[in-house]
Amino acid sequence: MIITYTAIIVALFLAMNIGASGAAASISIAYGSGALPKKKVALLVCGVAIFLGAVLGGSEVVKTIGSNIVPSSILDEKVVLIILSSAALSLFIANLMGIPLSTSEITVGSVVGVGVAFKALFVKNILVIVAFWFIVPIAAFSMALLWGRGIKLLEKKFPAVKNGKYNKPITIFVIVVGFLEAFSAGMNNVANAAGPLVGAGVVSITTGVWVGGLFIALGAIFLGGRVLQTNGKKITSFSLLEGGAISSTGAILVILASVFGLPVPLTQVTSTAIIGIGFAQRGKVIFQQSIINKILKVWVVSPILSLVLSYGLVKIFVDTDIYTVVVLFSVSIATLGTLSLANTIKKENRTYFENSGGI
Repeated sequence: MIITYTAIIVALFLAMNIGASGAAASISIAYGSGALPKKKVALLVCGVAIFLGAVLGGSEVVKTIGSNIVPSSILDEKVVLIILSSAALSLFIANLMGIPLSTSEITVGSVVGVGVAFKALFVKNILVIVAFWFIVPIAAFSMALLWGRGIKLLEKKFPAVKNGKYNKPITIFVIVVGFLEAFSAGMNNVANAAGPLVGAGVVSITTGVWVGGLFIALGAIFLGGRVLQTNGKKITSFSLLEGGAISSTGAILVILASVFGLPVPLTQVTSTAIIGIGFAQRGKVIFQQSIINKILKVWVVSPILSLVLSYGLVKIFVDTDIYTVVVLFSVSIATLGTLSLANTIKKENRTYFENSGGI
C-alpha cells in the first residue's frame, strides 16, 4: 500500500512538471507574439485549456501508454513507481535548466526501459510511435515555413496587415489558437502521468485524466514561467500573425495525433514550428543560435536517459542485479569522461592556435 501511495505522489509530481514544461509548448506563442503580454494571464489560460483537453480527450493516449508499449501484466505498483520516478527525475532536471523537454519522449523511454528489463515489448507499436516523433516535427516545420512565406507575401501585398491595422482581430485569433494548442497539450500529455497508473489498475481512466489534468494545469500555472520565457522570447521574434500560424500548426497536428492515441513530442512540434517561421524570416542563420542547439541535444538525450534510469532501477529493486547496474554506471562515467576530455582538448587546441602556437 505504501508503494501505491508513493507511486500516486510521484505521478502528481510528474504531472506538475509536465505542466511546467508543457507551458512552453502550448501558450508561449500567444505570449511571445504579444497577444497575451502578461505572463501570469498566459499561464492561467494555459492551465484551464490543458485541464479541459485532458478531461475531454486524453483517454486514447492514456490507453497507449498504459497497455500498448509493454504488456499491462508486468505493470505492478513497484514497476509503475520506477517508470514514474525515472520520468519525473529526467523532467525535473530539464525544468531546472529551463529547457522545453518532450514529456512524451521521457515517459515512453521510461516504459521502454522497463520493457527491456523484463524482455517484454510491443516493438511494432514502439516503432510507429518513434516514427511519428520524426514525422510530426518535420510536418510542423514544413507547415510553419509555408505559413511564414505566405505571411511575408500577404504583408508585402497588403502593408496594412504589417502596420498593425488589423491587430485586434489577429490578436483574438492568436489567443483562440493558443488556447486550442494548450487544449491539445492536455489531450496528449495527461497520459504521461496517468497512463502507467491506469495500466497497472491503480486508478481508472476517468480518475486518471481528471486528477492528472488538474495537476498538469497547476504545474503550468505555478511552475511554467521559465520555460515559457525560453520558448516565447529566446528562439526568434515573430509577429501576431506568425504566432497564430505557429499555434495553429501545433494544435492541428497534436489534436490529430491524440485522437489516434499517439503520444507525440508537443514541445518539438511547437519549437520546430517556431524555427520554421524563423527560417522564413531570416534564412538558415536561425540554426546558428545556441538555444536551438541546446534544445536539440536534450531532445536526443531525454528518451535514452529515462530508458537507462528505469532499466537500472528495475535491475536494482526488482531483479537485485547489482552487476548490471555497475556496468551501466561505468559506461555512463566513461561516456561523460570521454566527452569532457574531448571538449578540453578542443579548447586547448583552439587556445594554442589562437596564440600562434601552430605551424
